[in-house]
Amino acid sequence: MKHMRSFLTFPVRHYSKDVSEQTLSKSHQVISPLNFVLGKRIDAQGPSSFQLIAPATGKKLRNIATSNEQDINEAVLAARNSYRSWSKWTGFERGKVLKTAADLIRSKVDDLAYTEVLDTGKPIWEARYDILGCADTIEFYGGLAGGIKGDFMQLSGGSFAYTIREPLGVVGGIGAWNFPFQMAAWKSAPALACGNTMVFKPSQVTPLTAVMLGDIYQQAGLPGGCYNVVQGEGETGQILCSHPNIDKVTFTGSVPTGSRIMAACAKDIKHVTLELGGKSPFVVFSDADLDNAVKGAILANFSNQGQVCSNGTRVYVEESIAEKFLAKLIERVENMKIGDPYQEDTTIGATISPQQAAIVEDYINIGKKEGATVVYGGERVTPPGSNFAGGIYMRPCILVNCTDSMRVVKEEIFGPVMSLLTFKSEEEVIARANESEFGLAGGVFTRDLQRAHRFVAALEVGSIYVNNYNVYPVGVPFGGYKKSGIGRENGEDSLDYYSQIKSVYFEGGDVECPY
Repeated sequence: MKHMRSFLTFPVRHYSKDVSEQTLSKSHQVISPLNFVLGKRIDAQGPSSFQLIAPATGKKLRNIATSNEQDINEAVLAARNSYRSWSKWTGFERGKVLKTAADLIRSKVDDLAYTEVLDTGKPIWEARYDILGCADTIEFYGGLAGGIKGDFMQLSGGSFAYTIREPLGVVGGIGAWNFPFQMAAWKSAPALACGNTMVFKPSQVTPLTAVMLGDIYQQAGLPGGCYNVVQGEGETGQILCSHPNIDKVTFTGSVPTGSRIMAACAKDIKHVTLELGGKSPFVVFSDADLDNAVKGAILANFSNQGQVCSNGTRVYVEESIAEKFLAKLIERVENMKIGDPYQEDTTIGATISPQQAAIVEDYINIGKKEGATVVYGGERVTPPGSNFAGGIYMRPCILVNCTDSMRVVKEEIFGPVMSLLTFKSEEEVIARANESEFGLAGGVFTRDLQRAHRFVAALEVGSIYVNNYNVYPVGVPFGGYKKSGIGRENGEDSLDYYSQIKSVYFEGGDVECPY
């Protein structure tokens, strides 16, 4: 769960009973065309299509035409043509558009959040947090846009040099399904702030809110063609990445897909940023506030049905407090409400798809075969009400008797599965925490400030949480080490990945030439 804030910082609305999946499925954002080019919704021209399924009920909402090469060409051409004028706007002018878009998102948070639930199956309050956090992110980059500039250097003899920070051109963006609106916002906001234009492909599983963002940008005054959306599956993404008029690709998803995208970009020496998978360590020392550590572990494992790349699913607890920690953990997890994601008090919604549920269940069975013990959960749950019989709801799973060599401990599961391990010393747990091909995030709970600093310095990850987890305030960079990715999102550092430097030298005297 990203961009956590106090639940009381915005009014909680009690929605009427007519806000249901049935009414949402007939809404404009579902039945309208889902490609977005030159500021308008249009239909894709591809001969094939894919189904849009609501995870909460398992019901089919519609068929969506797949974008083919012609669709990609049209979207990229629109972005290229719009780039010529948008890149000439001042940073202040671009920032005004982004700030207006942020305000519009806040005014439309109800529609956006409910559509996000329809698309993902996550609880409504989580979706609302995500949407409001994205408004903050877009506003943040709107504020930075006016300050994007180069440097000046005075040289000897009256000479001087300066640098100009320029946009890259047309950016191709590919998002994942766990935070669909956030993917579009986190990638488009810094790109647009720097003067780039974008063609964005959301996950085929969650196509809706990226197009709603296009509508909002258009209302905010963004020129048509600056932000475009194409729908499709893997082949559409491949066409986009390999397009000769795409200057940069930004991708969020799995390591194997990220590796293929990086290879495709290498052929044309395209800029690339990748936010990939993780298997993050979550460490609890014996001096920690145990109640806070338990809450942190739940945030690190069961937010968004466990479908979060930065999740701290390798939970290392100091041996002397392991039993007490586990008892408190189970007691709290037992009170999590599983079911209707449209209800404000639901804390576990639907798993995104039957395919993902099968992967999670396979890993739980693999863990058992490897010697792990399920002490809580791991089974499917049927929520009250016939409407949700077609959705897949899983009780959070806690595994004990785990070892570092087990696949459930080493591999990303992307579901509500926590592996509990114990340790005896600081040196031991740091070494074990770093023994991973991933390096996206990590967490530590301790009251010892010096130990916390030692842990931060030693851990080989891009984000570290001390006495909390999965909180991403706007402005704090997010990205990984090792196979977890290249580049950063959500902070000022992101501007470096959407711009390039031109160096200019001015001679103040005569040319000295030895020839």
